[in-house]
Parts: sequence; C-alpha cells; structure tokens
Amino acid sequence: MLSPNPLSLFCAVLLCFPLALVLTISSTSTTLFTPFVSCRLGAFLSPPPPPPLSPPPPPPLSPPLPPPSPLPRPISKPPKTLPKNANSSPLTNTTTLKQPVIKQLPPPPPPPPPVSEDDKDDVDLLRRASRVNPEPTKGHPKKVAFLFMTTTPLSFSSLWELFFNQSGARGKGQYNIYIHTDPRLQYDPPFSGVFEGRVIPSSKPTRRNTPTLIIAARRLLSHALLDDPDNYMFVLLSGSCIPLHSFNFTYTTLVSSNKSFIEILNNETTAWGRWTARGETVMLPEVSFNDFRIGSQFWAISRRHARVVVKDVKLWRKFRLPCVTAGTCFPEENYFPTLLSMVDPQGVIPTTLTNVNWRGRHDGHPRTYNSSEVDPGLIRWLRESRPRYGSLTINGSDLSVMDRWDPFLFARKFAPNCVEPLLSIAKDVLFKD
Repeated sequence: MLSPNPLSLFCAVLLCFPLALVLTISSTSTTLFTPFVSCRLGAFLSPPPPPPLSPPPPPPLSPPLPPPSPLPRPISKPPKTLPKNANSSPLTNTTTLKQPVIKQLPPPPPPPPPVSEDDKDDVDLLRRASRVNPEPTKGHPKKVAFLFMTTTPLSFSSLWELFFNQSGARGKGQYNIYIHTDPRLQYDPPFSGVFEGRVIPSSKPTRRNTPTLIIAARRLLSHALLDDPDNYMFVLLSGSCIPLHSFNFTYTTLVSSNKSFIEILNNETTAWGRWTARGETVMLPEVSFNDFRIGSQFWAISRRHARVVVKDVKLWRKFRLPCVTAGTCFPEENYFPTLLSMVDPQGVIPTTLTNVNWRGRHDGHPRTYNSSEVDPGLIRWLRESRPRYGSLTINGSDLSVMDRWDPFLFARKFAPNCVEPLLSIAKDVLFKD
C-alpha cells in the first residue's frame, strides 16, 4: 500500500476545499452563487432547494393630503375631454377647470302672441263690444273716434291740441280720443291736455310684422264702441300722423259719409307672397287667394263695420297665425281690407284718407318728412294729391268711384323735429280751409 506523499495530499486538500466551502454556506446565500458552484461540481452535488419566498412588502402609506385651499390653482391647460360624469361629480383640486366667460346679450324682442288661443281679456272685451248696437243713437249728434296707436310719446300733441281746441270743434260733444300704448314703456312727457286719461287699460306690447298690430286696433275699436254709443266714424292714426285740415272740415267730411274709407287693392304683385307667408295652403279654406286683399293699415270705418271687425272670429283665426317669411308678412295691411271686402264690399270706398308717400321706397317703410321739408307747398301737395282707389268693380253697380276725388284728411310720416315748423304754419295753412 502506497503511502501518500506530501504533494498528493496537498492536491487532495485543494480538490476537497470547494466541497467544504459549499457545505458551510448558509441557506440564505444568493441564488447567483449556487448555480455557479453546482455547475462546477457537475454530478457530485444536486442543486439546493430554492429559498422560501418572503411576503411582498406592504404598500407604502400615502402621506396625509393637505387641506384644500379656498382658491385652488387651476391647471394651466384644460384636458381635451371631460369624464362622462363631469357634469354630475364635483371636480377635485387636481382637475379644476377654468369657467368660461359668458357675455351679457341684450334681451330678445318680445315674441308674437300665442297662436294656440287668444288672450282671455281680449276675448271678453271683443265679445262685449260685438253686442253693441251697430247704429248710432238716433237724435244724438254723431261723433268721430280718433284712435291713436303709438309706442312713443305723441310728438305732435301740441299740434293736435290746436286741431281739437282752436279749429272749429264745439267741445268734446263731437269727438272722443283713445290711445293704445306699450305698458312696459315710460312716456315722457306724459299724455296731457286732450290726451290725458285716454289710454285704454287693455294696451299690450306690439311689434311690426306680427298680428299684435291687428289685435291692438281691435282693442281700440272695442273700447270706442263700448265707451260711447254716439261714436259713428272710427279713424286709426299713428304717432307720426298730422292733420291736413281744420277739425270742422275733417268732422264734416267723415260724418257726412255713410260708407267706410279703407284702401282695398286687388291683383298686387306682392299678393301671392303675402297670402303664402304662413304656408302655401294655411289660409284655406277661410281665405282663398282670390279673396285676399292688400291696403293701408290706416282707415276710417263706420260704426257698423267697427262692429264687424270686433265680432269676427273666422278670419282672425287665420291672420293671427305667425308668418314663416317675415319679408312678406304685413298682417295689419291684409286683415282689415280682406275682411270688409268679403263681408260688405258695397259698403266701403276703397281708399284711405291718410296720405303716405311710398315713392322710391323698397324697404317696407314710407318716406319720413323732416323739418327742412315742411312749408306751405308741402301741405298743399299733400292735400291736393288724388287718393289711390282700389278695383273699380269693388262697389258693384256703384260706378261713382270712378269720378271720386276724396280729400286727404291726414298725412304721415313726419319726424318729431317737424313739430315747430308745423306749428308755425298751423293757423294760416293747416287749419285754413
């Protein structure tokens, strides 16, 4: 048996040293070293079991949130999209959005009257007025009802004061005054003199191109019918109207007539557009296109015809409907001539006694006279112009309309600055017949 020599022992120690080192390694050794040793030992050793898994560390505790500041700082750039519940859930400090700036817009104009039903006060007023006697009281002097429709102070009130008080009127036994205003407005100066206390209590706002102008005139007629049974002729005027003659001449012309003065035009070029302004067939069957008429909104009608207007329901149900095309919608210029031409064509003279200058106008507004134009020559021209008459067949067998030349009693439109020039020629020109 060979005894080991020192060199062989040393080599054996070197070979066994790694094995001793592996046996002394703790179980917590890193996994990187173990595979390395196992690879070096080959088949001599099996790999040690993997170390036990330690539980995952607990989530770090969130630091307490600071108290919200009274004015949280908005983010510099708002998100492109908001969460679905952004409108219902309050936003946190981290999602504060800038509030949009909303500009204050002027209030919209008042809407036209409702089309579903009429105002109950108007219905009651019209019903009561429709029951009055259509004839004036026998044996009583006839009166003229002056119906002013205005949304502004009466700029020519001083001129009308002279007309009523110093141009032949024998007190208030020959006339009455009724005014329709906008109750939302302050009238400065207030109505005074012959106009004091003459505003009808049922006045309501009106607007151009809507049926409000029709119902305003019907309110004026209703109050005038109910107020005085001696009212015989009813004259509709605006705040820009002026008288062209003395009261005595005006009164005599009106009460001497047994017919109404209302412009009734047929076959006008704008008739189709006006008839279809509410829709192509909306006016049917009550108002056919052949029955549709056009005329000035300023008229002088008899007591009998005033009662026809306030009593009407059939045509009003059509004309009260709103238009779908505003450019051809002028209900006040269609309702009255259409109604009276359908009900009593032989009882009217188809013209207006209010001179309105439409020459060269295409914007729906007549010419407005200014102070520099007021002189005796203008008044004479307005007086002497021949009124435009409607169809010569409108009065049936009454062919006298062909030879008529009724005098204009009133004129419009005059600007407020015309009052002083008109007053300066009132005595020697306006009221000198």
